[in-house]
Amino acid sequence: MSTANVVPETRELDGDDARKTLMRAGRWQLTKASAARFRWADGFSHSRALAFQIVLTIIPGVIVAVGLAAVTKSSSLSNAIVRAINSLAPGPAGDVFRGAAGQGNLNAHNPSGWRPLVFGALVMVFSAATTFGQIERGANRIYGVEKDRPSTKKYGLATLMALSAGALFATTFVLVAIGQEVGRSIDSSAWSQTFALLRWPVGALLLIVAYGLVFRLSPRRRQPSLSWLAVGAALSVMLTLVISASLSFYLNFSSNFGDTYGPLAGFMGLMLWAYLTAIALFLGLAFAAQLEAVRAGDAEPQSTEKVEQTEPESTQEDHDDLPVGAGRP
Repeated sequence: MSTANVVPETRELDGDDARKTLMRAGRWQLTKASAARFRWADGFSHSRALAFQIVLTIIPGVIVAVGLAAVTKSSSLSNAIVRAINSLAPGPAGDVFRGAAGQGNLNAHNPSGWRPLVFGALVMVFSAATTFGQIERGANRIYGVEKDRPSTKKYGLATLMALSAGALFATTFVLVAIGQEVGRSIDSSAWSQTFALLRWPVGALLLIVAYGLVFRLSPRRRQPSLSWLAVGAALSVMLTLVISASLSFYLNFSSNFGDTYGPLAGFMGLMLWAYLTAIALFLGLAFAAQLEAVRAGDAEPQSTEKVEQTEPESTQEDHDDLPVGAGRP
């Protein structure tokens, strides 16, 4: 049970309100309170569950993407996908993607034709929907909401989010990671240079919008506008980039990780990256929730009532049953 305090629902909040509330509350104080809300909502447990689902979505996604590239005879695109994911998933995690890419190529040349790729695509969509369902559970606890939506609504919305926010995540990946290959295919030198410059800010903007959609639709409550949630979404994006860069540097230049996990280093590296990325997502969501709580005048991140409900009850009758001298209070 989450002991995070319920965030009162507020109306007609926009980006200007977020900026004013942020300045009034103080960035450092708000950051500490957001971290506390993340902790009282059991954010680390939800992050571990989300990391597992992210891995279950990414691996079949790579298999399907590389398989489609192989079927369409686009070897350059297939190689670009593998190189890009190797650069985004740091260090030994690249071994996992090389194996997934190899399986995608095998599926593309399978005598049974498209059936393995279609099955893989269905598995990917199912895993993505489950991933967004897990995000809803963590988001609800961060906002102090103890019950998720009914299963039909929950996973119906999660599927729509997988096709919308998930598509934005995929588009960002194409622009940032594979965009170099796309830029080289443009005949005009001016357009190629323009694309090379714009793909980074456009990709970052799409990523913020994707996080904003997740923040807006996931919790089972009335959420403020996307412009208000953009503060928390930008924080999640920044943390994700810092985590990816830092982890990549460590895993690429340290032999301790590979020596410790041996042949499992690739999978462990991928799981670690997914876990830290999930923490970044929920921390940004906790920041957005705490910002709204401050705006509503209820800034305490932990609920006293919920804490009392989780404490074991002790009655006078229990003490009366104790023998004399047995520690009666």
